[in-house]
Amino acid sequence: MATILGDEIDVLAKAKRALGDGYVPTDAEEYMSEPQLDYYRRLLLEWKKLILSAAQDTLQSLQDGPIREPDLNDRASSETDWGIELRTRDRQRKLIAKIDSALRRIEEGEYGYCEVTGEPIGLGRLSARPIATMTVEAQEAHERREKISRDD
Repeated sequence: MATILGDEIDVLAKAKRALGDGYVPTDAEEYMSEPQLDYYRRLLLEWKKLILSAAQDTLQSLQDGPIREPDLNDRASSETDWGIELRTRDRQRKLIAKIDSALRRIEEGEYGYCEVTGEPIGLGRLSARPIATMTVEAQEAHERREKISRDD
């Protein structure tokens, strides 16, 4: 599980580097100003592009042929690796839907504001998780309610 999350963070970091213009939103600017919205729009689009590229690479590898390891242990190891790869791609497929939702919120002027409280989410949280829809406090409350519901 840590590897999957690590891959997601690595791809986001790669997307940030790919923007390359050196601009980073700061609290000195007006919250969700045009430069900030443009930055997050470009970041989300780059993130999506990198995920789709990785998915295409996985698909190509799958089409190249089945695993043909002569040793049973090697074959089992390869199949395990493929299973992890496919789960990662499935997780990223779901992430693309969240990226598309964030892009829609940018276009509708809702990006950067908590869907529960309407308060600003904060640049730090959005930089770490550009698809965030809630403030940290609202997210924690949501997770506590979910835990209580599961425990009942």
